[in-house]
Amino acid sequence: MRRLLKKLFGSFVIRMANKYASNPKKERVHEALTNLFNHIITNPGKKGLLFDFHDKQPYIIFSDQHKGAKNYADDFNFGRKNYLAALSYYNLQSFTLVSLGDSEELWENSLEAVKKHNKDTFILETEFLKREAFIKIFGNHDLYWDNDPLASFQLEKIYGSKVKIYEGLILQTLIGNNPLQIFLTHGHQGDLQSDGNWFSKWFVSRVWAPLQAYLQVNPNTPAFNNQLKSKHNQFMYEWAAVQQSVLITGHTHQPVFNSLTHLERLYINLNEARKNEDEAAIEKIEQQMRKERIYGAEMPSFTALKSNYFNSGCCCFSDGDITGIEITEGKIRLIKWAYAKGKQPTRIILEEADLSTLITEV
Repeated sequence: MRRLLKKLFGSFVIRMANKYASNPKKERVHEALTNLFNHIITNPGKKGLLFDFHDKQPYIIFSDQHKGAKNYADDFNFGRKNYLAALSYYNLQSFTLVSLGDSEELWENSLEAVKKHNKDTFILETEFLKREAFIKIFGNHDLYWDNDPLASFQLEKIYGSKVKIYEGLILQTLIGNNPLQIFLTHGHQGDLQSDGNWFSKWFVSRVWAPLQAYLQVNPNTPAFNNQLKSKHNQFMYEWAAVQQSVLITGHTHQPVFNSLTHLERLYINLNEARKNEDEAAIEKIEQQMRKERIYGAEMPSFTALKSNYFNSGCCCFSDGDITGIEITEGKIRLIKWAYAKGKQPTRIILEEADLSTLITEV
């Protein structure tokens, strides 16, 4: 019966989940980002950190793990092995780990259940904390870390030492004589369905989670899901486009690099190849689009004027992939950890740019 219901209603449930998962308002998003950014600049330490870093200092940014209770509603289970392999790799490479919100799924699960079923990930995250290289940002699904009076006690029990929680982080550096600021936050701010909304939390915990567990569906399509920027990503890009800084968020589960999704980049590359009458490049891109079942010859209308917005994607895609953002060796990279042949977690660089090129954008 479950299999039949999943076949009949699985796609519909996923569409509805994606449709009603967020309700961002442009003015609220922009106001919230501006207020947080200004607060960190003028009063660093409470809501967010302000760090000077050199361009070779390594950071790895993961968001939206949504660690659950290892049941059929636990989307993190798909990519758990990739996440553990990634943490081991980055710890050995002395990276600073930035957990950019929604690390724990506390709308669907009790904290005790999440603690019980994710000891392996907490142990590896503790290794970063021991090196003073762990920064934890809260999101909407783990807002508990910011607003519960027992949160600090619970975090100390999990990690064995005190962990401070922040809403944002600003990294600033000089490249040559040019200043560069990178603003990081989860990105739920200004979303009426996510920003501490009691009905959304009730719906997720009491309706969506049991239904998802019963039908055994995961609404998080693979990292390159061939879509234009979501409305929320577009609002965040538009905010970043008028700022003198780079913005990195999570929340939407949609990877964005240099302000473009995978689909948008394909169309731009195809358009450029056509202008240059490069038949080989045209055929290669069109072949890729056919393989990915992308249809439509004309480039869709979208805005991407500045390359200063990035989104880390998520660590709970249904195919087990996880995506994140690396800042290292003077570069910024969109990376994916995927199960390669033999089901071995493998790091893949999807996109890469020099930090120096971002200076011209901001």
